[in-house]
Amino acid sequence: MEGNADEKMKAQDVLVERINNLCKEKRMTYYALSYASAVPMTTLMHIVDKSTANPGVMTIGKLCEGFGISLKEFFDAPEFDEIVHLDM
Repeated sequence: MEGNADEKMKAQDVLVERINNLCKEKRMTYYALSYASAVPMTTLMHIVDKSTANPGVMTIGKLCEGFGISLKEFFDAPEFDEIVHLDM
């Protein structure tokens, strides 16, 4: 494997980066995303601050609904090309 694994992003970091990028793209605050997705603000903040290491697919799906995109669109993004392994 080329490159240092430390240079590659962990799955959790990529997930948070994707959420942040979508918030910027959609011009949404965390509060607006929480409201639109019906994901409690505390749950969203635990995902973003990485205290929730492995959010469930249902939660990610609800966030996608809040963004107005599909799960496929969420994960079919260049951010996820950086994942080397799924260690959180």
